[in-house]
This record gives sequence, structure tokens and C-alpha cells, in this order.
Amino acid sequence: MKVFVTGATGFVGTAVVQELLAAGHQVLGLARSEESAKKLTEAGAEVHRGDLTDFESLKSGASVSDAVIHLGFVHDFTRFEEMCAFDKKVIETIGDTLVGTDRPFIITSGTALFSKDGITTENDLSANNPHPRIATEIAADAVAAKGVKVAVVRLSPSVHGKGDVIGFVPLLIKIAKEKGVSAVINDGNNLWPAVHRLDAAKLYRFALEKPFEKGTRYHAVAEQGIPFKTIATQIADRLNIPIVSLNSEEAAEHFSWFTHFAKLDNKTSSEETKRSLGWNPEHPTLLEDLQGSVYFNEHQ
Repeated sequence: MKVFVTGATGFVGTAVVQELLAAGHQVLGLARSEESAKKLTEAGAEVHRGDLTDFESLKSGASVSDAVIHLGFVHDFTRFEEMCAFDKKVIETIGDTLVGTDRPFIITSGTALFSKDGITTENDLSANNPHPRIATEIAADAVAAKGVKVAVVRLSPSVHGKGDVIGFVPLLIKIAKEKGVSAVINDGNNLWPAVHRLDAAKLYRFALEKPFEKGTRYHAVAEQGIPFKTIATQIADRLNIPIVSLNSEEAAEHFSWFTHFAKLDNKTSSEETKRSLGWNPEHPTLLEDLQGSVYFNEHQ
């Protein structure tokens, strides 16, 4: 099928495009620059010029395709709430174009919506959830209520692998380098799920190809929960710096806007996703990537 992909040249999007093309699908990738257009062309995809702010380009891309995968997101975490609200508008715009069709619409959210005791499953919905990213899932449900065939893929807080330069792990490494210490909050036993970008890409393809009920949630989670302290300790070892424990006040100064994510406790299951899609992660774990050359070169 011909798949319109937003965020097609991003870290996850690049892997999704490659996965789709390798499986025999056609890809129409949204490109806002000549550089992005060149990447898509070289990958073997068709280019659709525009960006997330150009709603007419979103409508036209969706209207000429057999399915849509929405991966685009403005990763300005200093304006996170604003960007989440904007994502809601993007989803509604694409969704309105798909009303009255049976074309799949795969939307990207995150497991980090949930920070709670116990384990998060695909059946956990986001009613009364104060997290800003809830806007994405509200929009998905609103579009599904109009009859559009919508599924939501919730990505782990850490989607890791070669080429990861703006994700949560690179940010932790950057902060640790700047501060001269790798920090945890209190005991650091809060849990982060993780998934390799290539495993996540395969999940998107499986979600696209297999029948699903409107409003289905899938979890791109290979590791249910890695203690934050384990990640921070590995960073400390690789940078040869101390690891320290901070209280809430100290953490706010150390991590700044990233504090919310540093204290995220988000143990998450993907058992239902694995069962329904036949998805089985097979690429390196986050700790394997941290121990190798993905995030650190030989001189560090």
C-alpha cells in the first residue's frame, strides 16, 4: 500500500520508512527541506513537500495515500505543552481527511503518559490524565469516534539505537557532561521502559498490516522497566564521573525542565501488543547500546 508518513526523516521515522519499503510498500514522506527530500529520495521513497504547520499539505498527502503513519512531532521540550496541543490539531486535520474511508491511521503517543504504582498496559486509557501528551490520545479517540480506523503506538521514553542524538539518553549524557556528575533522584529506583528503533519500526509495520479495532493501543516496549539508577550508573562509568543522589530541590536545579522525565516511574507491559501483532523485539537492549559505541566513542 502507499503510506503517507509524517516525521519520515526523523530518528524513528527513518527506520519506519526503511521497514515499509523493505516489505514492499510505497512511502510518501513529508519533507520540509531540500535535505529531507534528498534523504527520502535516496531511501527510495516519494517526496511530499510541506511540514506539520502546513495543514493543506497534510490533507493532500493523506488524501492520495492508502494509509497514514503520523510520527512527526516538534521536539521542543521547553514548550512541551504547547507542542502537544499542536499535535492534537495535526491529528484532527489528518483525521478529517480520512473520515468515510477505511484507510488505517497510525498515531504516535508515549508510555510516559503514565507514571504510577504498578504496571501500565495497553488497556490503560488516559481519562483525567494531566500529562500534556494526553492531547494526542484525546485527538486519536475523537478521530476514531468519527469512524476513522485509528490505532495508537505508544513509544517508550527511551527509543534507542545508532543515530540517537536528541532522545532522552543523549540528553542525560549531555547534562552529566555539563555538571560533571551523573545524577539520580533519591534512590533512582524509578523505571524507564525502552525499545530499539528498529524493533519499534517493525511494530509500526505490523500495526499497519494487521487488522485492528478503532482506538487500539500498542506498546513499543522491549524492556518493561530499567531502573533509572542503572542507566545513570552506566553513564557515570562511561564518562568516568561520580554518580550522586539528589533530593527534589537539588534535582530541579540539576535537570531543569528534564526533571519530570528523570523521575518518571513508568513500568510498562507490551504483552498484549506482542500477542496481537506477533511482535518480538530482537535488537540490542538499552544497556547493550550504552555499553557499546552507540552513545560513546572510544575516546570517552
